Amino acid sequence: MESYFTVMFAFFFLPVTMFVYQLFPARKRWIVLLVASLIFFWSISGSLILFVILSGFMIHYFGLWMENIDLQCSSHKEAQKKKRGVLVFAICMHIGILVLCKYTGFLLGNINSLFVWLNIPILIQVPKIGLPIGISFYSLQAVSYCVDVYRQKIKADHNPFRLLLFLVFFPTIMEGPICRYEQTAYTLWEGKSISYSSLTFGTQRIAWGVFKKLVIADRLNPMVNELFTNYQNYSGGMVCIAMVTYTLQLYMDFSGTMDVVIGTAEIFGVHLPENFRQPFFSKSIAEFWQRWHITLGTWFKDYVFYPVSMSKMAKKITRKTKKKLGYYYAPLVAGSIALFAVWICNGLWHGSGWHFIFFGLYHFFFILMGNLMLPLLRKYHLQFNHGFLRYLAMIRTTILVCIGELIFRADGLRIALAMIKKMFVDFQFESLNAQMLATLHIDMQDILLVCVSVLIVFVISVCKEKNVQIRKKVASGPIVLRWTLYYTLIFAVILFGAYGTGYVPVDPMYASY
Repeated sequence: MESYFTVMFAFFFLPVTMFVYQLFPARKRWIVLLVASLIFFWSISGSLILFVILSGFMIHYFGLWMENIDLQCSSHKEAQKKKRGVLVFAICMHIGILVLCKYTGFLLGNINSLFVWLNIPILIQVPKIGLPIGISFYSLQAVSYCVDVYRQKIKADHNPFRLLLFLVFFPTIMEGPICRYEQTAYTLWEGKSISYSSLTFGTQRIAWGVFKKLVIADRLNPMVNELFTNYQNYSGGMVCIAMVTYTLQLYMDFSGTMDVVIGTAEIFGVHLPENFRQPFFSKSIAEFWQRWHITLGTWFKDYVFYPVSMSKMAKKITRKTKKKLGYYYAPLVAGSIALFAVWICNGLWHGSGWHFIFFGLYHFFFILMGNLMLPLLRKYHLQFNHGFLRYLAMIRTTILVCIGELIFRADGLRIALAMIKKMFVDFQFESLNAQMLATLHIDMQDILLVCVSVLIVFVISVCKEKNVQIRKKVASGPIVLRWTLYYTLIFAVILFGAYGTGYVPVDPMYASY
């Protein structure tokens, strides 16, 4: 199994897991989910499964260690000090492993480049380090568990295998969402029976996700790969098309995967947090990141932004600048430092490369500009929540997001900047004749199908933005209409899905992060 969209997963792994799960008594069903999760992890990462097992047991030990400190120490201050030491050690160990696995090549590569620039005849051999699937998701969940135990938001789990299930639950291990212990852990152990309702709603969500992934994202993949790989051969207009189509591809792939993940968990009665909320209806970059990859944003907010902004240093800066900058801008100084830390971490979390760091700083800049301009907008009563200005703000945000995704997708920072430059200095479009379409590995039928499919997704998104409960309406509607829609969606995937000769599926975009 390479992803959730393989025949092996859909027609063997998931049905077998459901069947065995249902055979077990309710109090033992979590064991089935744990075994299935470990098998899923092993099928992709092989022997690296030892990493998550050992790491899971260590996280369990750290949690119990902090809990025992509370019981042994008579002084709260003394207990906090000792627990803080354990917490720092646990975080450093897991983040250190993440850095070792993920960034060693990047760091050593830059050191080698520095040696070349300084004419130092030394070349450090870059080792090849195996990378378990979803290591970044796993690490962030492990860190959040330790921090929440330290803050006494949750109690340490005394069963290491139950904690391991929370960390490696197979729907979330590959691409998230990033769950909190108090959100999902308890529902994983409840052992709810697979009901008609959970099966119906879960299958609905899975089918919708497969549609977005196979019909739209995978169909656009050959063209996107061609334009980004050989951008020198195309005009700035075609680079612009590459930028827009990749943004569309990324959204359909990632949100489609989240639909499959959430739907799969829903079948077992496990409710995962939503990771998308119609992000392209956002009126600012800040709002966009409140709607896109929501669980990552809230993780950085709770475990990076707030600790930095509420630190003694941040409070000291606020006090010293309050007289000069006023009650709005003084806290903004400390907040900006925290925001900078968030977006440096966000960029590095997405990948090891300078373009990922630049990707983070790019969004930091526009969010900071929005914060700085807020008093001015209030002064002149400029509101972007209504009328023409609202749609103008949405278009502006979409353009900025697309440029950011170009930086994200490009094969390095220099190439990203070269592609952006090309859009401004050579903005023209080649004729989309048969020869050009063949070069792009796409035809007019593909274009028409993508346009119709995107329109369907857009209409559904508008309904969701207006709080229309589409899934409930479909489930409670007339049986003929309900099954007509189900079969239409299934046959649309079968007939129009991009698979077979000539199509290369999109690699799981966040699986290696």
